[in-house]
Amino acid sequence: MQNGKKALIAMSGGVDSSVAACLMKQQGYTCIGVTMKLYDNEEIGVSSEKTCCTLKDVEDARFVAQALDMPYYVLNFKDKFEEEVIQRFVDTYIEGGTPNPCIDCNHRIKFRALMRRMEELGYDYVVTGHYARISYDETSGKYILKKALDSTKDQSYVLYNLTQEQLAHTLFPLGTYEKTEARKIAEANGLLNAHKHDSQDICFVPDGDYGKFIEGYCERTGKEEEGGKFSPFEPGDFVTEDGKVLGHHKGIIHYTIGQRKGLGLSLPQPLYVCRKDLDKNKVVLAPNDRLFQDTLEAGELNFISGEYPRGAFRCCAKIRYKQKEAPATVTPIDEKRVKVVFDEPQRGITPGQAVVFYDGDQVLGGGRILRSKEE
Repeated sequence: MQNGKKALIAMSGGVDSSVAACLMKQQGYTCIGVTMKLYDNEEIGVSSEKTCCTLKDVEDARFVAQALDMPYYVLNFKDKFEEEVIQRFVDTYIEGGTPNPCIDCNHRIKFRALMRRMEELGYDYVVTGHYARISYDETSGKYILKKALDSTKDQSYVLYNLTQEQLAHTLFPLGTYEKTEARKIAEANGLLNAHKHDSQDICFVPDGDYGKFIEGYCERTGKEEEGGKFSPFEPGDFVTEDGKVLGHHKGIIHYTIGQRKGLGLSLPQPLYVCRKDLDKNKVVLAPNDRLFQDTLEAGELNFISGEYPRGAFRCCAKIRYKQKEAPATVTPIDEKRVKVVFDEPQRGITPGQAVVFYDGDQVLGGGRILRSKEE
């Protein structure tokens, strides 16, 4: 039975988006399925078997749409994805940071582009398979983004850039389900991808070798950038905080804050990447306790309410996806930046990553980490 509402379903070919589509159909929505074509495998230099944009994924999504009696389309967003996600990913590494392309993709591609297509088609909602929840507060007249009930799958961290307008036209059907329940729903409805493995890596770097990808991308595109006086691709020295040379690195783009493995050094004690000096082309190594900082500065901010804070406020914050949030005080510096001071030092505050603010299970907003206290 139709409920009069129409939903555009973002379908990746995975089980989560397929179950989201199934649930929307069961609730009486008129649905269409859409897969976003974000890149060609040849353009990013990987084989077609290793990424989430394979022909198999498209065919899985198409099969599910047909099984649910939904129209299905593949939309080409390759140019936009390269400009807004891949180039930003490469530039952030070249500048010495560590990007989060999933956040950029959600913010700059998926929700913006799909909202426009939803409006063009005269539909009411964009639906995705994210594990998060949306509610509406009658008192404030604001939409609220919340964590998923399944804490092991909660994806609210990568959604902090959503606006009030986007939340008003977005549905997350899986927000109240556990992953095991989603697979059972898929199985009960005969969906072929009920037991399909979840993708784990960045879609366009499936082997996890970011340095190799960046080198190959820059070679293919003729992109030549420098992060300082030295090229970030140029070999240099691993050094201690007091300047002692420990060995040689293969280019600053190959390392990130907190890294221990893959340094290629034989050391008498465990040392970790604690800083990257682009001007001197040095990677600074230090013991684990030197990775802990209590203060950071963030920019590129978004607050879910749409209202910038007028003064300091208390919240819990986290600086990476899998980390548990910790108590902190957030203080506006100006209209574009905030200072975040944690009650207890946090390990591996990394420029380019996101800091996200929470009040209980409610997402207040977040921003891009610009620097930690010592930088």
